[in-house]
Amino acid sequence: MPAWKFLTNHAVVLLHVAIHPNSTLRDISTAVGLTERTVISIVRALEEDGIASHAKNGRRNVYRINHSAVIKHLREQTEPFTLEEIAMQTAFLAKRIGEEDD
Repeated sequence: MPAWKFLTNHAVVLLHVAIHPNSTLRDISTAVGLTERTVISIVRALEEDGIASHAKNGRRNVYRINHSAVIKHLREQTEPFTLEEIAMQTAFLAKRIGEEDD
């Protein structure tokens, strides 16, 4: 049985892209511990929902997060978060992920 996770794979990929927008799909895969095929599927789903997008930068893709789409998606849940809750949790998680990179 796999270990319990607090964040979904989609959330982990989204956070990684937000913090490291120049990462390749392989970089994301390695960093979050998912297969490249899984990461490709997740990134496509995020792009289809308008939450993420990519643009070419030379031979690489640069990923961007549409923060208003993330907030809209969260607001559509049955128990929406306040903007303060989102900001506080995002800052906390970003700090934690940044500490792991050190």
